[in-house]
Amino acid sequence: MKKMFIIFLLLINNLLFSQDISIGSNTNSNTNSDNIGNLFPYPPDFEFPKGEIPLVPIMPEIPTTGRDKDKEGNIRLLEKTYTVMLEAKVNVFVPLEVITDINIEGTVVGDQILDIPFEIELNRKPEKENYYRLKYSENIIDIDNDGNPDTYIFSPKYINEKLSKDNFVRVYGSNISKEGTYKKDIYITVEVGN
Repeated sequence: MKKMFIIFLLLINNLLFSQDISIGSNTNSNTNSDNIGNLFPYPPDFEFPKGEIPLVPIMPEIPTTGRDKDKEGNIRLLEKTYTVMLEAKVNVFVPLEVITDINIEGTVVGDQILDIPFEIELNRKPEKENYYRLKYSENIIDIDNDGNPDTYIFSPKYINEKLSKDNFVRVYGSNISKEGTYKKDIYITVEVGN
């Protein structure tokens, strides 16, 4: 990779020297309107010596002499230069989310009481104990729409692990008055508990 980079730089260098381009040719006009749109990083009064084309540096360099002039017209030279290495640390907060889709199927016969366990997985373990809880769009459900609740969702008050295993759905067959196959979508979110 290093050899390819050196070959690339040599190729660019040969192209620049082989063409008759005057990269630094700057007219001595004092207006900046001539340089608008040009990528000319030097001061307007700066000119390259004839036949000399600057090389593109491999990495940014620290200037060793200043081009700024003080009030008396003297060039201000840099006395010291430093290379500063900075380290940045960023805290990224990812909210807790339920990442599992849960399909619960059960068959209830007569007045049977049916308990169906299920697991809920979060995207990460909660950072605080006894702080987050699960919120269901409905946890008391009338699955057959007869006005009598028959299905209940139970979960622990707080969720403290990435995988919550103590959840279950309880269906009371005695409260289901209509036979059939029923489907219900319940949405689960994580909220801060009290």
